[in-house]
Amino acid sequence: MPERDVVSWTILIEGNRSLRKYDDALFAFERMQFLGVLPNRVTMVIALSACAGSGALEMGVWIHDYVKRNEWEVDVILGTSLIDMYGKCGKIDVGLSVLKSMSEKNIFTWNAVIKGLALAKSGEEAVRWFSIMEVEGVTPDEVTLVGVLSACSHSGMVQTGRYIFQSMMDGKYGFRPNTKHYACMVDILARAGCLDEAVKLIETMPYEPSKTMWGALLAGSKAHGNLDLCEYAAWKLVELDPGNGAYYVMLSNLYAEMGRWNEVENVRRLMEDRGLQKDVGSSFIELETAEQVYNVFAT
Repeated sequence: MPERDVVSWTILIEGNRSLRKYDDALFAFERMQFLGVLPNRVTMVIALSACAGSGALEMGVWIHDYVKRNEWEVDVILGTSLIDMYGKCGKIDVGLSVLKSMSEKNIFTWNAVIKGLALAKSGEEAVRWFSIMEVEGVTPDEVTLVGVLSACSHSGMVQTGRYIFQSMMDGKYGFRPNTKHYACMVDILARAGCLDEAVKLIETMPYEPSKTMWGALLAGSKAHGNLDLCEYAAWKLVELDPGNGAYYVMLSNLYAEMGRWNEVENVRRLMEDRGLQKDVGSSFIELETAEQVYNVFAT
């Protein structure tokens, strides 16, 4: 084909990024410049997204420096991309500096800030910036509230989480909690040891409980020593995903910890009957938490 220009390179980079081939996207980004093709603003936004997806902080910082050297205006799109990258790469403090330099912000900007603070487990700061957002007249959306609730979960801010969740129930934000918000609230309660309240929330919500919710309940029950509730949640996970051998291993280990050796054997037999591997290590067990919910929902 003819020599590629910035448009064709940008399309190539975006194609890889959209398939989550972040390393390939960034390789193309570097190759483009090696061949003397300069990036434009669209290229940079896409490359920053690839940096965010792969945790390529060094490349993200290089892009930010390039923007500064060339005296590009940090508009709402480029600024939001920088904040998102810094937040996902564990440098939300730099992202906040970008925020303060921006003359225009939108809901995506605020969501990137709150998400970055949630990932950094800075719950109080996330709630503070959420309040600033509201004072500035920006209406939060569903993603915003997932981020705030996730931040509350990791910082043990149970009362704040309850208040925000109840505000959603009361219609303050124009929408009621969806499954993602319920999952975050279950995680908040379970982490804090409010296990009965977490179970009640699961049993009374207007949705079918998800793996995320049962996983959060199981993790909280384990952390607070309620092995009976662990067993209950683990079987719910098996019911929802009977082909996932990790859940059976988890059950088997739980029964071994409880000294219920007959149950250990029963679970192993069940695995054999269902054609599942016995050697699934516990390292493969991923209990979905509020943080993971946010990552999926906000992508």
